Order: sequence, then C-alpha cells, then structure tokens
Amino acid sequence: MDIIERISKKGSDKKQIAKKVISSPEYLPLLFEGLSHDKGTIKFGCEKILRLISEQSPILIYPYFDTFVELLDSENKFIKWGAIITISNLVSVDREKKFERIFDRYYSPITEDAMITAGNIIGNSWKIAFAKPELSDRIAGEILKVENTKYRNKGEISPECTNVVCGHAIESLDKFYNEIKDKKPILNFVKRQLNNSRRIVVKKAERFLRNRKEGL
Repeated sequence: MDIIERISKKGSDKKQIAKKVISSPEYLPLLFEGLSHDKGTIKFGCEKILRLISEQSPILIYPYFDTFVELLDSENKFIKWGAIITISNLVSVDREKKFERIFDRYYSPITEDAMITAGNIIGNSWKIAFAKPELSDRIAGEILKVENTKYRNKGEISPECTNVVCGHAIESLDKFYNEIKDKKPILNFVKRQLNNSRRIVVKKAERFLRNRKEGL
C-alpha cells in the first residue's frame, strides 16, 4: 500500500510507519510533500511521523533542518508546533551549528502572545540544552522572559495564561538546571513563583527549591 494512503487511513499506526520510513528512507520525500496536502489527516499524519523519526533517528532528517525552520512561520499552528519539537530533536546531531544561526528566531515567540507556542518552545528546551550545554544560560535567559509576557486567551490578555507558562518554565529549567552557570536569576524567578496565584505553579516552585539546598 502506498505510504500516503496508509497515513490517510483512520487510526493508522504512525509509529509503525515511522519505523518503516527509517528502514526505507526513500519514502521521506513523500512525507515532506504530504505536509502541504489539502487533507488534514495526511498533512498532520506526515508531520507526526517526521516528528517521530526526529526522535528515533534524527540524523536521517537532519538534512531537512532548513525545511523545519521555514515551518516555524507556518500559519497552521499544529505544523508550527511540530516544527518546534522536531528542531529541538535535531539539535542533538547539529554538527554544522545551524541552530545557533536561528536561535533568536526559534525563541522569539516566547515573548509573543501565544501561550501554547511558548509552552512548546519552553517544554522542549531541555533537549537543546543537553545537546549544546554552552547555550544553557542563553536559553535560560529566554525562558525567564515569560514572567513579563502577556499571553492571550480568546483574544483577551490572560494573567492566568502567564501563570501556566511560568509553570512550564519551572519544569523546563529544572531539567537542565545543572547545565546553567548563572543560577541566581533562576532561583529568584522560582522563589517569586511561590506567590503565584495558580496553586499548581506554587507546588512546582516548592518542589524545585526543596530539591536544591542553595535555593532555600
């Protein structure tokens, strides 16, 4: 069966298809063509499979790094979010330092008003920090911008959305905290979240600080 036809089937096993493509890379061009397909099941199916491949065999699609960079500007939010995640996976094999050249472009949406986009960037930043520890402080600096960013919900500025993203920030910083050299701004940010009006964020801050004696 044609791979695109398989993807279009309701309930198709994306993991199995990704495994097939990894063993038969000649199918890759079809997946990239599928990203612009009119049919949603095919478009989003191809994106998910490419994302799975980026997790399991990033070197296979690293040559398409620039294509995913272009998708960061996609008007389709799901394609954009997928590109954010896939790029974070490809950084582990980025020997050409392509990510360094798009660093500002990748992180700029954090200070825009889309909560989910910011959340996806922040939630996958630990992978970038692990792959390129020399960027850890710079990444942390971008994440800390969430505290003063106004996110929107249904067109209206929502302080609660900012609270949610602050929670994502704590979780992300927690994962690569040991890679960060200048820890003071991180600790100060987390301490401020002890007064966050969202209880779950307070709990995340308490857990973060409890695990670090220097933060008490």
